[in-house]
Amino acid sequence: METTWEFLKKLTDPESILSYGGLALLLFVIFAETGLFFGFFLPGDSLVFLSGVFCATKPEYLSHTNIFLLILYLSLAAILGNITGYYFGRATGDKLFKRDDSLFFKKRHVTVTKAFYEKHGKKTLILGRFIPYVRTFAPILAGVIKIELSKFFLYTVAGAFLWIGSLTSIGFFLGRKFPGIEKHLGWIVIGLIVVTTIPVVRTYLKEKKRNAKGRGIQ
Repeated sequence: METTWEFLKKLTDPESILSYGGLALLLFVIFAETGLFFGFFLPGDSLVFLSGVFCATKPEYLSHTNIFLLILYLSLAAILGNITGYYFGRATGDKLFKRDDSLFFKKRHVTVTKAFYEKHGKKTLILGRFIPYVRTFAPILAGVIKIELSKFFLYTVAGAFLWIGSLTSIGFFLGRKFPGIEKHLGWIVIGLIVVTTIPVVRTYLKEKKRNAKGRGIQ
């Protein structure tokens, strides 16, 4: 019988998610990663990209869903995730900033997302879709600071379709153009992780440096 830990390990591997749980697990993971605070460890970008690849090369993993329906389903999951995160943030309020670190919560992820909001405002709900951790905490912080619901929904929908549509389409195109690309998924996933992690690290270091200067002035 599979242990809980083994199941959680599968949730961190994009290929395992698609081969093990198919379309249903794929949609759940996208929902969780885009609105539940403990979903930050889930593989969003690489999973969305690989779903496009598999739609072209292994459609049986996704119940033979065509690319257009796949984009629609994933976008709806991402939108519902954000809405859930928004209302969680409204209910939690400022308590989120006082929460201690745990296995499923890291305060630095809130710090990075807050810095993005200070720089980009509501556009964080669009730009943040492409950035790990920010993608998870952006809707939650939107609820904490009580962004107007109509504007939140507009930016959420735009961000979801832009993020899902672009990465899934690129994956689908490469899967069709280069048969056998799935044999190199390991390197592709590593590349995506490196590229998407760079903005997070840069923002965190800038915020840390700014806070250090602030304490020095005081």
